[in-house]
This record gives sequence, structure tokens and C-alpha cells, in this order.
Amino acid sequence: MRSDVTVDGTDSTKTLVKMVSESRFRDQIKLVMIDGIALAGFNIIDLDEAYSRLNIPILTLTRDKPDFDKMKKALMKHFRDWEERYNLITKHELVAMQTEHNPLYACGVGMQWSEFEELVRMSTVRGVVPEPLRMAHLIASALVKGESYGRS
Repeated sequence: MRSDVTVDGTDSTKTLVKMVSESRFRDQIKLVMIDGIALAGFNIIDLDEAYSRLNIPILTLTRDKPDFDKMKKALMKHFRDWEERYNLITKHELVAMQTEHNPLYACGVGMQWSEFEELVRMSTVRGVVPEPLRMAHLIASALVKGESYGRS
């Protein structure tokens, strides 16, 4: 699946829900795994809204612990609706998920935390990042840049 969202817009939740809902594989999707809570800059996903509309658990993962103070300052500087965006970012506790390497930082809705941890463990084949996110990054990089780069 592939779609577009507006850089720094507010359409990420709607786009995610539409993409998953209209997928021919909808009934097979057991977890939506996202690299971070924002797409295209500060286009923040509302995890609760997405979960309530899809009824599929959602997990966000990131390698680096976010600097919430820096994010808040950037949001305040650039967005009139900065409080709403910041509240979406900080609404759910960000938890360090231990891996064989460095920890991942994650938050999720729709299932017990131990189930999230187990799914991440089961889907992490090489490195730190679960295979679905690793492959999505490789494919997206190839589509945008012609080849993948970075830490996938």
C-alpha cells in the first residue's frame, strides 16, 4: 500500500484509515506498525481515532528517544494548532522496548503491552527494527531516491 500525506498537514490519520480500510488484505491485518507518530514532518497520527475507526491495534516505534521539549518549541514556533499536535504526540506513554541491541521507543493502542513486545520480538529478524518497518523503509527509499540508504 502506498499513499501521500501533506507535509506538516493534518491528514495522516484520515489517510492511514482509508489506506488500511480499502486494502484487499484488510481482514488479514492484525497490527498497524508505524515508524514514529508523525508522517511528513509534523503530520501527527491520532492513534486513538485510527484505532477506533479500524479496530486494529496500532504501534509506533522509533529508534531514538524523542526530545519532547524541542518538539514543543518547534510546534509552538510553526503551528497555530501546536497544542493539539503536541497533545497527540504526548497522549500515550512512550516506553523503552528492550532489544538485543539499542532499545526502541514505542507507544501503542489496542492490545496489552506484552503482546506488542512479543510481536516486535517475533518480527525482528535482523538488527533492531521489525521486518515490516525495515522493508517499508527500503521500499520507500527506493521509490523516492532510486535506492535505499541509511540504517535499515
